[in-house]
Amino acid sequence: MRKTERVERLKERLADVGVLHLQEAATLLGVSGMTVRRDLASAPHLFSYLGGYILPVGGDRNAVYRLDMETDAHAEAKELACRKAADLVEPDDTIFIDCGTTTPRMVDYLPTTGRLTVITYAMNVAERVIRRSGINLILLGGLFHASSQSFSGDEALRTVDRLGIGKAFLSAGGLHPQHGATCSNFHEVPIKQVVLARAGWSYLVIDASKLDKIKPAFFATADRFDQIITE
Repeated sequence: MRKTERVERLKERLADVGVLHLQEAATLLGVSGMTVRRDLASAPHLFSYLGGYILPVGGDRNAVYRLDMETDAHAEAKELACRKAADLVEPDDTIFIDCGTTTPRMVDYLPTTGRLTVITYAMNVAERVIRRSGINLILLGGLFHASSQSFSGDEALRTVDRLGIGKAFLSAGGLHPQHGATCSNFHEVPIKQVVLARAGWSYLVIDASKLDKIKPAFFATADRFDQIITE
């Protein structure tokens, strides 16, 4: 595929999805990430490149997820959704709490009278757990991603395979009837999917602003969850 063809194909794809990760673009075009970056540099009037993501010039830069930008958005709705989610937790449960700006709020409402265990790969979840007595913490490590305060890596996936997870509380940047649950960060997809496969019950915890939205990284169909919890 020639450069002009790659540029046109990339432009068409961005018109459909709005934002594309560099590696996803490389796979789409059948070239290396370096070649994609050279193509982007040759067409600055068409593309913007931000933190590993490609957007059309003039596109919505908020499509590139940043935890520090999202934390206060829809705070009251997120709090209400997390209260509902925490009501499903029993004192002796072993639960998984996903990364993001919604699910960490669950920690403040969890029971501390039994032997509750929280599994997470999110630093902002772990920081809340360690401030509360009576809750055991399993923190899955690996490569740290500051933008989402989360870790990724093969060792974390292998660890999850050795754990029993009673209830999983997952987050998403978008939930669409046809396109399912999606998030902004591709590194989150493997851990979300392996947790869904291991958990006895799976819950999606989102505020209503995420409904009918589509983010770049797909990880599950809507019917994969036992319950979708919103405010």
